[in-house]
Amino acid sequence: MNSITLMVDEHTHIIRMLAVVRKASTQVMQGQPINYDDFDKMIDFIANYADVHHHGKEEAFLFKAMVDHLGKMGSNLISHGMLVEHDWGRLFIAELKAALIRVQAGDDDSRLDVIANAVGYANHLTRHIVKEDTVVYPFAEKQLAPEILAQVNAQTAEFEAAANQQGIPAYYLGILAELETKY
Repeated sequence: MNSITLMVDEHTHIIRMLAVVRKASTQVMQGQPINYDDFDKMIDFIANYADVHHHGKEEAFLFKAMVDHLGKMGSNLISHGMLVEHDWGRLFIAELKAALIRVQAGDDDSRLDVIANAVGYANHLTRHIVKEDTVVYPFAEKQLAPEILAQVNAQTAEFEAAANQQGIPAYYLGILAELETKY
């Protein structure tokens, strides 16, 4: 298994969900009622597929290897770049959840916060993915020793096998397909 190829493939699924998030946000902007069930599914996908599943592999295996083996440049790129951006994405999602709760409780002004945080997340993560695909991953492939990449690949394969056994990727790709038919 090539872990970086897998992560790039996962990015394509995440980008598809970001398009769904933008389309749902457009409907909110146009004054349509918020479909809370659909937003819950989007947030579930983002929190569990994009963050726990995808970012989990990046942070525990690839990024850790880069910090451990690529010196100050690798450490700065990951610790002050990619991990900060992961946390920033988590903040957008926490704020989106809070805004949805406020709107459900009758605070119509918080519809703006729903839109701002959903679209902010989509824009942020789109740029983040481009950085990973065009800078971070190629840097890792070029700079990490083959035996370190092999270790990352083995760890990723084990992680992925457990996730597949639990049906995690299939479940979330099913949510994605369902929401793409609506948005």
